[in-house]
Order: sequence, then C-alpha cells, then structure tokens
Amino acid sequence: MCEAGDAAGSRDRAPLDEEARFSALLEDSAEDLYERAPCGYLSTLLDGRIAKINATLLDWLGYERDDLVGRRHFSDLLTVGGKLYHETHFAPLLRMQREISGIALELKAADGSRLPVMVTSTVKTGSDGQALLIRTTVFDARDRRAYETELLRARREADLERDRLKLLNTTLQKTLLPPVLANVPGLDVDAYYHIASVDEVGGDFYDLFPLADGTWGLFLGDVCGKGAAAAAVTSLARYTLRAAAVYDPAPAAVLANLNTVLNHEYQGTDPRFCTVVFGLLTPDPLRGGFRITLASGGHPPALLMRADGTADYLPTPGGQLIGVLPDAHIATTTVHLAPGDTLLLHTDGLTEAHTHAVPGGKERYGDDALLDFGRQLAPTTASDTISSVRDLLDTFGTGVDDDTAVLAVHVPRTPSEEQQ
Repeated sequence: MCEAGDAAGSRDRAPLDEEARFSALLEDSAEDLYERAPCGYLSTLLDGRIAKINATLLDWLGYERDDLVGRRHFSDLLTVGGKLYHETHFAPLLRMQREISGIALELKAADGSRLPVMVTSTVKTGSDGQALLIRTTVFDARDRRAYETELLRARREADLERDRLKLLNTTLQKTLLPPVLANVPGLDVDAYYHIASVDEVGGDFYDLFPLADGTWGLFLGDVCGKGAAAAAVTSLARYTLRAAAVYDPAPAAVLANLNTVLNHEYQGTDPRFCTVVFGLLTPDPLRGGFRITLASGGHPPALLMRADGTADYLPTPGGQLIGVLPDAHIATTTVHLAPGDTLLLHTDGLTEAHTHAVPGGKERYGDDALLDFGRQLAPTTASDTISSVRDLLDTFGTGVDDDTAVLAVHVPRTPSEEQQ
C-alpha cells in the first residue's frame, strides 16, 4: 500500500513540477529581456550622446559598452550619407514630431563594415512635458536589403527581357509585311500598319505583287488572335496567297486554295482562321484606269471613293471566314477604277476602335462613321487617304485595341483630266 501511495503522489507532483519549470521560463528579468532582445536598443541624451545600449546592438556592431556609452554620439555610428540625412531630416523631424519610425539607415561596425538597419526613435518626456532623452529601436535589415536587392535585380532583368521581346515582336512583325509595295505603272499605292501593342505580334497582313500578263495581285487580311500562333498563320496565309495566285489568279480560286490549306493545317482543338480580301488588278485600255475583281472571305467591305466626290462600300455579301469550313463560300465583285478613284482596304481594327463620342462612355467607331469619313475625303489620293486614316487612329488614342492594316490604291488623273 505504501508503494502504491508513493506512485500516486509522484503522478500528482509531476504536473506541479512541469508548471513550475514553465513559470520559471517566464521569469526573465527585465534587464535580460532588454540586453538580449532580438533588436537593438539605444538611449541617447538630447544632444545625441549615447547613454545606454543593449548587448544585441553591441554584438552587431562589434563594440564594447565602454567604447560607446558616454563617449560617442548616435550620429558617430552612421555612414557619411547617414550622418547627412540624420542632420537634415531625421533629427529635425524627431524634434517636431517627437517620434519617427521605419527609417532606413546604415550603421558602421567597429571593423568598418556596414549594417543596414531600420530605425524607430521616440522622445521620452517628463511629467512637465519636457524632453528628457531619446529612445531608439534598431532592426537588422540585412535580409530585407538582400531581398530588395534581389527584387531590383529581378525587375531589371524583367525590363531587359521585355525590351528584347518588344524587339523580337517588332522584327517578326516586319517579316510578315512587304518591306516596300510594288510599283504598279498607272497606279498609286500606299499602306499603313498600326500596332496596338508592342508586347504581342498582331495578325494583320497585306501585300501587292505582280502576276503574269500585266496583272497585279493584292490582298489584305486579319488572322484571329495574337502572338506567335497568329504570326505562324499570318506567314502561312501570306505565302499561300502568293503561290496560289501564280497557279490560278482568279480571286475566288485563290481564297479557296487558302481555305483548304488552313482548314487542313489547323483542325481539332486549336482551329485557326482569318478574314481576307484578295484582288486582281488589270489595266483597262478601253476606258482607262483599272478593272479590279475582289473576292472576300468574311472580310469588311472595301471603301471606294470616286473622283466625283461620292463614296460607298463595294458589296461582297456572304463571304465566309477562311479556314473554318472545308468548302467556304467566297463572294466576288468586279468594279472599274476610273482616273481619280481611290479604293481603301482595311481590317476591322479601324471600325472596332473605341471612341469617346458618348459623354462619359465609349462606343465603336463603326462602318457608318468610316463611310462618312470616306465621303468627306473624296476625291482623294492613296497617300492622302492613308495620312488621314493615320490621323484618325491617333485621335482614338488607346481606344485602338487591335492592330489595324490599311491599303489604298488610286488611279491618278492625267494632266488633261486634271484641267477638266
């Protein structure tokens, strides 16, 4: 029975002993908490002379207590730049506000090394409100400084990578467009490509090139999407159109060929398609000017501005997107371009641009507004048309959120026609 009682007593004493040990851990002296705190503590007189400093800060700086207390000022621990900042900003603000926190400074250690710190200082006052001394808390900012340095390095690398990407996108975009437009006898031609964002390659494209028997081919299109995938489709479409036109220049046949290639190449989970208009230009020796046959695959209609000052869209109804269906319906129209006439081809980045026509809001520019624009512009030339479109796009500013390609062809008048 005695042994059983002793065992029970031991079990009862165990929780008491454990509680006593835990209480002992909490009975650190205030002095020990001050000296071995995870941050530095510093007390100075109003003139900055060090009156008290804890062991933590002494260990960080590598000084003995007698080296600093009563002998050195707080500013003596600062770097040259830190001293200047302390005299011109830190100390004056502390006198006015009685407290200043989160100031980044560098302290000089005994061995000459630098210690980045975050400093908070408070003025201790007496019962009469008079300032007695300054208490300063110092936090080791070496990890923070290293983090900030790494963050700055990463940001610089990101900026360099962004610049390289912009250059790559610009270079790639140029390869998808003709460096210069072909010179067509008896015809003035001009074009412009407006880049909505330098961060991504757009999918708009155009070209003008010679074919056999004095005919010329031209096209302008817009691939769905942006980036490298759209650029690949743009490149394929551009070279397919040129090759198909050599084989059979009939505009409907050219677009049918492109439709077959895209539909075959891009199927399944990642379909790719485009809108495109292809034109065949042929000189008209009987009436002068040119005859142009346009085939459209879901593309916005061309705008014809006549020499007599009228303007209207060329009807190409029912044209379907190129690359979506195995056998797309291709709409075709033929028109005579007389001397003084100008034809404008464009992608929907122009008509889909946002304007500020509605107070407090935005609306799309739209086909009707572009038609009014053409009627005000007619009669015009290719260069004047492109210049006016560029000015128009500039008025939209950031409202142009898609790349825009425009191609204008103009039949110039002869000197005798100009005089009539």
